[in-house]
Amino acid sequence: MSSSPSHPHRIAVAGASGRMGHILIESIGQADDCRLAGALDLPGSPALDADAAGFLGRESGVLVTDNLRQGLQNAEFLIDFTRPEGTLAHLAMCRELGVKLVVGTTGFSEAQKAEFAEAAKDIAIVMAPNMSVGVNVTFKLLEMAAKALATGYDIEVIEAHHRHKVDAPSGTALKMGEVLAEALGRDLKACAVFDRHGITGERDPSSIGFTAIRGGDIVGDHTVLFAGTGERIEITHKSSSRAGYAQGSLRAVRFLATQSKGLFDMFDVLNLR
Repeated sequence: MSSSPSHPHRIAVAGASGRMGHILIESIGQADDCRLAGALDLPGSPALDADAAGFLGRESGVLVTDNLRQGLQNAEFLIDFTRPEGTLAHLAMCRELGVKLVVGTTGFSEAQKAEFAEAAKDIAIVMAPNMSVGVNVTFKLLEMAAKALATGYDIEVIEAHHRHKVDAPSGTALKMGEVLAEALGRDLKACAVFDRHGITGERDPSSIGFTAIRGGDIVGDHTVLFAGTGERIEITHKSSSRAGYAQGSLRAVRFLATQSKGLFDMFDVLNLR
């Protein structure tokens, strides 16, 4: 099913007053084939009952609500970058109403992930730890490089983020490590090295090293270094804003428009299998 300006994809946004919610609402407003159809936020949010696009100085005609059924009643899709417990509540309502779901939320337990697989028997869902098109293409490049450089190259993952980030390494860096380890037939838990200090001895050639840099307002930089004898290969992705996550989410919406049910990720959306 394709869309056009006369029949746009009707999208609701969860966490409408947050940073990611604002970027999603702005991106939907700029896309000819998409229209904002709902805006959800937490009970008690100061944004409730205000126009969802008010922060842009214009009106969308969509009011922010904490009533899930009301917020989703006109929507075909929900884009959700919130917290696990909120997303699971949204999942249940989406399944009941037949609303397709794009999930950028992270931090789910294995049992919680199973709930998405169960719901995907009835609705179509795209779920990915990073919605950026560029990051997902980078994952594919890393898979290809790791297979070709499986021997004779030491692998290091270097990431940099803003001073306010509370976890390290980043989820994207860890996902890169998982992609590399799987391509090499290794277990990341067994071969990851997260800290070097003092007399460390020689580098284990089967290890995958991680370095985290924190400072300033860096949105997110990730580099994987393949260091061989006489040459180095570096594959780098740099984010300058969160807009890439919003554009990836809209790509996911367009993909879901062609699916009736099932659980998918960004490799499916971008045809990277």
